Amino acid sequence: MHPAFSVVFFTTATGAGYGLLALLGMLGALGFVQPDFWLGFTGMALALGLITAGLLSSTGHLGRPERAWRAFSQWRSSWLSREGVLSVATYVPAGLFGIGWVLLGRIDGWITAAGLIAACGAVATVCATGMIYASLKPIAQWHSPYTLPGYLIFSAMSGLLLLNALLQGFGLGSRIGLALAVLATLVGWGWKLATWRHNDRLEIPSTANTATGLAGGTVRSLEWPHTEENYVLKEMGFRIARKHAAKLRRITQGLAFLLPALLLAAAFALPSPLAVILSVLAAIAQLSGLLVERWLFFAEAKHTVTLYYGR
Repeated sequence: MHPAFSVVFFTTATGAGYGLLALLGMLGALGFVQPDFWLGFTGMALALGLITAGLLSSTGHLGRPERAWRAFSQWRSSWLSREGVLSVATYVPAGLFGIGWVLLGRIDGWITAAGLIAACGAVATVCATGMIYASLKPIAQWHSPYTLPGYLIFSAMSGLLLLNALLQGFGLGSRIGLALAVLATLVGWGWKLATWRHNDRLEIPSTANTATGLAGGTVRSLEWPHTEENYVLKEMGFRIARKHAAKLRRITQGLAFLLPALLLAAAFALPSPLAVILSVLAAIAQLSGLLVERWLFFAEAKHTVTLYYGR
């Protein structure tokens, strides 16, 4: 699949934003984070800023962005439409939670309820985003049991690193927070390796023989459908060299998992100012690595339609 940067940025930014929003909503509602103006303002601004930037970026992949509103009407059958509805609906409880925390200085009563609903909305939206790809049967790399959990794991992982950096910056960091951030990073790393192993061993059930229903021998096309690449090939038949994919996988592992884990581990033994810097660098490195990971997620996916073009 053609890895459009607008969609790459969208899935990375919204995943981190919804992960942070869910954590703020749950921790605030459960009393683990006390109401503080600047902490609440910075945390909610960062979470909603990433979400909004990602959603706006996603419209860049539309041929007619001004008609994007029509996608909301197909929520009964389309995961893309459900994602749109859930993303917009989540702004309401998130806004109420932010108002209560930042302006009223409270996290109780209806503000607690708003925080929990916002957290549920964030998780549901990430699930809908993952299902957009997991539900596509023609793309075997996406239509697998690894896709949806991967979206949830990476959202929680990046959200935890952002939350840790935020709490460290306000002097509220803890060893438990650092340990959870490291653990989430290692879990994400393991899941990504398992996903790559699964995809590399895939045996695509569809072939030119099964598509035509002709058993025996090898079906070959006498003439190619087109003399040059068309829209379908550019969007659905994107190809990346094996050596480039291997290099980008190493970059992903280094930036998204190894470097953040090492930086967070070093933060355990260092005093507050250095621990804050390392936590922020870990979050930045991970988001950069996840951009590469998302690019590969699209670039390595193969659509069954390419069989028609001899690929």
